[in-house]
Amino acid sequence: MSARDLIVLGSASAVPTKARNHNGYLLRWDGHGLLFDPGEGTQRQMAHAGVSANDVTWICVTHFHGDHCLGVPGIVQRIARDGVEHPVDAAFPASGAHYWERLRHASAFRDTEVIRERPVSGERARLADSPFTLVARRLSHPVEAYGYRLEEPDGVTMLPAELGARGVRGPLVRRLQRDGRVTTSDGRTVTLEECSVTRPGQKAAFVMDTRLCDGVRELADGVDMLVIESTFLGEDTALATEYGHLTAAQAGKVAADAGVRHLVLTHFSERYRPEDEHRFHDEAAAVFDGAISLVHDLDRIPMPPRRRTITGDRDVLPGQESRHG
Repeated sequence: MSARDLIVLGSASAVPTKARNHNGYLLRWDGHGLLFDPGEGTQRQMAHAGVSANDVTWICVTHFHGDHCLGVPGIVQRIARDGVEHPVDAAFPASGAHYWERLRHASAFRDTEVIRERPVSGERARLADSPFTLVARRLSHPVEAYGYRLEEPDGVTMLPAELGARGVRGPLVRRLQRDGRVTTSDGRTVTLEECSVTRPGQKAAFVMDTRLCDGVRELADGVDMLVIESTFLGEDTALATEYGHLTAAQAGKVAADAGVRHLVLTHFSERYRPEDEHRFHDEAAAVFDGAISLVHDLDRIPMPPRRRTITGDRDVLPGQESRHG
């Protein structure tokens, strides 16, 4: 299977620092590359990370504050310059289409036709259904902003003991996965449900500038990886609310309530000193007991291992997992 991981291209908030570039996050997913919020300098950060314009299949902008979009011109022009041939879908708030147009055509260059614009409006919008579902959900920020949620369909895990008991062997196993039912040599009809359990599809969510709201909770619900802003520490909760942001403790509480497996904290305000970094982790960990990554630029964070819906002595049949239905 191709890589599924998050490459952090930048992790600052409004003001970049010596250690942190403006935002930029590339989620690699089985040959697709979803580039979220390319801020200023993203093109160069991609070079440092060893990824290229050809790795990008989606550009997803949450909102049009500069630290989340000023890298768009460089990315678009690099896509054109490198002759990227595959389609690149670009999702952004429809209300900021005039900003998108300015960024998309910020300077003179030989343009490309591969970029397909996908403006988002309303409380939620479904942007893709294959090979994964990508949904945008409205958040709470001084300008219109959206978060994104990616999920793959549930699959199945085949159960060797159940297959053997019903005489399903060899090529019949693949046929059962493909067709949902087979007839064995003794004339018995066997269904997929009898010989498998559901394997939950993986899910990831990307939540940037927002106050606590229903959209945050909906995006985070049950995901394997939640990439979420934690701009402020708890002592500055009032500022966070005023400016439309989250604290590390609020991000941790969202993850705990939503049943998140891996919490990824990012988008740190420049007001805090490097020696304060551990406090973001500590505040989130006080309310969330799962895995936490406090990211730095150029970090690579793998998706958590797949969940397997298997109980007792039922084992996975090697090589017989299937993304069915």
